[in-house]
Amino acid sequence: MSVWLALVLLWPLLIMLRNGMWLAMEQGGIRRAGPLPELIDAWWLTAPLPALLLALGTVEATLAMEGWLLGGLWQLDEARRPWLAFSALLWFLAGCYARGYLAGEQRRAEAGDGESFRRLVGFTLLWPLTLVGNLLLIVAEDIPSFYLGFAIMTLAAYGLVVHAGHRDARLGGFSYLVMAFFGEALILGGLLWSAGSAEAMTLTELRATIAEAEQGLWMATLLWLGFGVKAGVIGLHAWLPLAHPVAPTPASAVLSGVMVKAGVLGWLSTLPLGVPEAGLAPLGQAMTLLGLAGAFVAAALGVVQRHPKAVLAYSSVSQLGMLASMVGMGLSSPSLWPALLVPVALFAGHHGMTKGALFLGVGISEHPPRLPIWLIWLLLALPAFSLSGALASGLIAKGAMKEALYAGGHTSLVTFLSLAAVGSTVLMTRTLWRQWRERGEDSTSWRSPMSLSWLFAVLAAAAVPFWLPIGEGVAWPPMKDLPGLLWPVALGLVLAGLTLLAAKARQGEARQGEWRFTARLRPGDLWWGYASLASGIAARLGRLGATLEVRRLGIRSALARRERRTIAWLDELTRYERGFVRLAVPLMVAVAVLLFLGFLLAGPG
Repeated sequence: MSVWLALVLLWPLLIMLRNGMWLAMEQGGIRRAGPLPELIDAWWLTAPLPALLLALGTVEATLAMEGWLLGGLWQLDEARRPWLAFSALLWFLAGCYARGYLAGEQRRAEAGDGESFRRLVGFTLLWPLTLVGNLLLIVAEDIPSFYLGFAIMTLAAYGLVVHAGHRDARLGGFSYLVMAFFGEALILGGLLWSAGSAEAMTLTELRATIAEAEQGLWMATLLWLGFGVKAGVIGLHAWLPLAHPVAPTPASAVLSGVMVKAGVLGWLSTLPLGVPEAGLAPLGQAMTLLGLAGAFVAAALGVVQRHPKAVLAYSSVSQLGMLASMVGMGLSSPSLWPALLVPVALFAGHHGMTKGALFLGVGISEHPPRLPIWLIWLLLALPAFSLSGALASGLIAKGAMKEALYAGGHTSLVTFLSLAAVGSTVLMTRTLWRQWRERGEDSTSWRSPMSLSWLFAVLAAAAVPFWLPIGEGVAWPPMKDLPGLLWPVALGLVLAGLTLLAAKARQGEARQGEWRFTARLRPGDLWWGYASLASGIAARLGRLGATLEVRRLGIRSALARRERRTIAWLDELTRYERGFVRLAVPLMVAVAVLLFLGFLLAGPG
C-alpha cells in the first residue's frame, strides 16, 4: 500500500511530463510533420484514478521517506479517506468533461493552430500538476509536504483560471493570485511560528504545540486567516466570484468543489479541534460568527448577479460559511467536536460533489444534450435543491449536522443555519433562472464526454452519503424532523417567487417609462474596494515620494550653497597662508633675537 500511495502522486506527474514532451518537441522543431497529438486522451484522464481506487478501498497506507525534504510522512487513514475520495472522483469527472468541453480547441490544435495548441498544452500540463498539489496536501502528515502541496495547487491553478486569455480572465487571475499570496504569507508565518517554537515536524505535533503554546491563540489565528482565503471567509472571499466565472467550466468545478475545501482541510489539519486545554474559544466564536455572516452576506450579494457561475461562486462562499461555523464550534465547544467530525466530512463531500455538478451543469445548459427538455432541467434542479437541503445528500448532510448541534445544545446555531439555507434556496433558484435565460440552442449527443460526465456527477452527488467512506453509516433523517429541515427551502422558494414577480413588474414599468434605475453589483464586491484602497495608497506614496524628492533637491541645493561658501572661506585662508609664509622667516629671527636679549637681561649681575 505504501507503493500505491506513492503512485497516487507519481502517476499524475508522469501524465504531465508526457504532455510536456510534446510541447518541448514542438518548440524545438523536432516534430513538424503529421497531425498534432490528441492531448486530452484516455491516458490523460487516468491521472486521478490511482487516488480514487486507493480512497475507495479499506486499507490504510503509510509512506515514510527520510530523504524527502526534512523527512516525509504520507498517510491515508480514516480521517483523510473521505476527502481523498470525493476529491479524486470530482477531478476524474471534471477531466472527462474537459475532453468534450475543449474538443473544439483540440480540433483547432490538430489542424495546425499553434496558439490553440500552446493553450491546450498549458491546460493539460497544469491540470495534473494542480491535481498533484491537491492530493499531496490531503495525504501529507509532515508539515513541509503539506505546505508544498498547498502551494503547488494554488500556483498551478492560476494557469487554469487565465486559460481563456481575455481581459476578464486576466483580472480574475490577478485577483486570485493577489489573495493567494496574501493567504500563503499568513500560512507560512503561522506554520513557521508554531512549528519552530517546538520543532514540530508533523501536523499532529503542530496541533499539540498550538494547544500548549502561550501564544497559541495568535498562531491559530494566522492559520485560520491564511487558510480562510482559500475557504472564502467573508472579507477574504473576493477572488471567488472573479475567478470562477472566467475559468473553463471543468476548472471552475474543481476550484469550487475541491480546491476551496483545501482551506477547510487546512483548518482541520492544523487547529487543535476538540482539545479543551487549547483555550481557543475566542477564535472559535469568531470563526462561527464570521462563518454565519458570510453565509448571509454572500447570499445577498449573489442574488443580484447575472452570470450563473458568479451566482454559484457566491453560493460557495455562503455554504463554506456554514461549514466554517461548524469548525468554529470545534474550538469554542471542544466536547462537541467528536460528534461534528463526521457531519463536517459529509457536508464537505456533499458540497464538493454537488457544487461540481452545478458548475458542470452550466456548460450543459449552454450546450444541452439531445434529451427531453424536462429531463435536462430536472437533472439540473436535482443538485440545486440538494444544495439547499431539500433533496438527496443535502437533506442527509444537513440533517446529520443539525442532529449533532441539537445534541450539544446549540439550538440557536441551528436556527441561524436554517435561515442561511433560505438564502441558499434563493441562490439556487437564481442560478437555474439565469441558466434558463442564457440556455443554448446547439445540442450535443447525450453520449458525449460532457453529457456523460455531468450525468454521473449528478448521480454521484445525490448519493454521496452511500459511497463516501466516512466510517459510520448515515441514515435518512426521521419523518418527524422533515418539517424542520424543509421549511427553509419552502420559504426560500416563496421569496424567490416574489422576487421574480417583482422583477417582472419592474420590467413592465420600465417598458412604460416609469422605471429608470436598476441596481447592479459587479462580481468581486470588496475586490473593487481593495483595488481602490491600494490605488489610493499607491497615489499617496507617489505624492510622498515626489515631496521627498523635492525636499531632497532642496537640501542638496542648500548643501551645495554651503559648500561653495566653505570653499570661498578656505580660499581666503590660503591667501592669509601665503602672507604668513612670506613673514615666517623674519618673525622667527625676531623671536630668536628677543629670546637672546631676554637671556642676557636675566643673566647674573
